[in-house]
This record gives sequence, structure tokens and C-alpha cells, in this order.
Amino acid sequence: MIKFLDLKAINNSFEPELSQAIQKVVSSGWYLLGEELQQFEKEYADFSGAKHCIGVANGLDALRLILKGYIEMGFMKEGDEIIVPANTYIASILAITDNRLVPVLVEPDINTYNIDSFFIEEKITERTKAIMVVHLYGQISMHVEIEKLALKYNLKLIEDSAQAQGAEYNGTDGTIKKSGNIGDAAGHSFYPAKNLGALGDAGAVTTNDDKLAEVVRTIANYGSKLKYQNEYAGVNSRLDEIQAAALRIKLRRLDIDNQHRRMVAQYYTEHIKNDQLTLPVVYGCNLPVGQCMSHVWHLYVVRHPNRERLQKNLEQKGIQTLIHYPLPPHKQKAYKQWNHLSFPVTETLHQQVLSLPISPLLNQADMEQVTNALNYFNEI
Repeated sequence: MIKFLDLKAINNSFEPELSQAIQKVVSSGWYLLGEELQQFEKEYADFSGAKHCIGVANGLDALRLILKGYIEMGFMKEGDEIIVPANTYIASILAITDNRLVPVLVEPDINTYNIDSFFIEEKITERTKAIMVVHLYGQISMHVEIEKLALKYNLKLIEDSAQAQGAEYNGTDGTIKKSGNIGDAAGHSFYPAKNLGALGDAGAVTTNDDKLAEVVRTIANYGSKLKYQNEYAGVNSRLDEIQAAALRIKLRRLDIDNQHRRMVAQYYTEHIKNDQLTLPVVYGCNLPVGQCMSHVWHLYVVRHPNRERLQKNLEQKGIQTLIHYPLPPHKQKAYKQWNHLSFPVTETLHQQVLSLPISPLLNQADMEQVTNALNYFNEI
């Protein structure tokens, strides 16, 4: 059986360093807001190129805290609008509505699955305060048009970087920036299945804005800088010492692991020969996908008009796949007020996408088995 993602094997590949790091924390007697967190924040800020990193409890909280920080700073208020891709994972949208802000959904590009930058401007109003770009499946979603719009309308640019740790963007100023250092602020998830995965829920905020960093850090600690003195009506969202220690071990290998994922993606792209399947596209890169640094292949997502039959066929052949995601946010019961809306591109994607096995440990035999199964599949 080829698992979609073998987390046990991945974590075992970091031994004995991973267990040693955890035992060090257990033995220290200090489990929150300690040295491991301070070191991880410094190391992850250095990795992403951002000035500040604030460890928080999870990726959803990271986005919630960025928006809450902007509200406390007076840049946003209840009822303001945030532009967000319609096909994102629901966490992006939950962060917006949780702050009593209004998500404005924009269709994705059907080829890249990321927000279609040419559909954004028509959705901007006087209440628009930010564009949330989601680097879906591991590919940078920034575009020169988005940079122009943020500047033209004085909008904050917020990255949902949950799936793209280490991906790079070639900016219009000629600089290369990593995910988390492209916009004004970024939310990161270290959910165990991510390219940089913790041993439970974990997340971070990165930013170059000194004030926002200070406000986010304070809000995440009950709104307090000094114990029992609360400046904001804050929350409790802190990255604990054990998770920070585990992430420090894994961060050292992240670039290598990402490159292995690119190699797997290149193999799939070169060897899948089935006209019924639509393969993923890397935007703006004319090189083989294994050399495109703008994608870290958190997921390798294909499309098929009869996805359920394909998935069942692969399962029968010992290949586990997943669907990211079966139901778009505007069709969820949680947002029943949107259920009548129509986003044809988004709905097509959610009906057809299927994620193939991909990981830093996937080997040649696994890749051959997956591609052979796909090439022999015919729904007719």
C-alpha cells in the first residue's frame, strides 16, 4: 500500500534528533514561552527572510491574529472587506468572518488553482482593506497585477502560507522572496501533514511590520505584555516548547525535503500519459517543474471528470489518494447564506481534483506504481 503521506515514517527519518529534542524540553521543566520558541522564531524568520516571527497555536489563529492586529491598529473595522480566493480551504475564510470582516470571493485560475489576479480589481470597493493570497497546494500565488492593485488601492497584502513553506517569488523589484516575506504579513500552519510539520497543531505569523508584530504577539498572550496587565481583549494562542523544538529539527532539512517533492512532481509530470487527466501547471516557469522554485508541491493535484471512479480504481491498486477539497466554502452549511452563489471555476475544481501521494520519502518504485496505475486507467 502506498500511503498518501506516511507521517510515522517521515518523523522516524528525523531520529534520534527529534526524540532527543523533545526529551530535552521535558527534562527542562519549561514548557511555554521559553528558549526553544525564541530560537525557532529567530530561525524561521531567518529562513523566510522576514524581520519578525511570532509562534502561535495553529495556522487559523495566525490569520485571525493578523486581522485582529490590523483592527486594533485602526486599519480595519467591522464590515470591511477582504478579497480571498473562492476555492481556498475554509480556514482562510473563517479567519475573516471570525473578525466580523467580509470575505469577497474571487474565482481561481483553472490552470494554477490560485486566485485569478485579473478578476480582483472588479471586486474592490471603498470598503476593501486587504487581499489575502493563498499559496494553494504549495505554489506561490503572487502576481505582478496583485502587487499593482495593493499599491493602487492602499491595500494590505496578507499571505496564507499554510501550504508553501520555502516557496520563492521573483518580485517586480528583482528580488527573490520566500513565502511569508512577500506581503505585509503572513500566516503559517505547521499542521503535521505540512511540508514543515509539527507533532500537533502549530503555526506562526511573519511580518516586517514592527508594530503589527508587537500587537500580534501581545494579543496572542491574552492581550498582555506584562503578567496580569492586559492591553487588549486578547486570546491564548501560543506555540509550545515541544512543538518549537520539533520544528527546529525539521526546519534544517526543509529545503532538501522540498527539492525531493519537486523531483517527485517532475517525475509525475513527465511520466503520466493519460489524456483524461489534467496535470498541474507552474505559473511563469519555463523550466522543468523540478527546477521551479515557486512551487514546493505540498500537494500534487490532478483533475479528472470522473474523480470518484479514478480514486476507487487507485485504491484497489493499493494507492491512497485524498481530495483537497470536496466542497467549496460557498457551498458549506457554515456559510449557508452563500449557498445560492455560483462560482463555476471553483465548483469544477472541487468536483474534479484528486491529490496523488507525494512526500520527501516517496521512492522510485512508488512513483512508477502510481504513474502506471494512472496511465492504464480508462473510465470508458
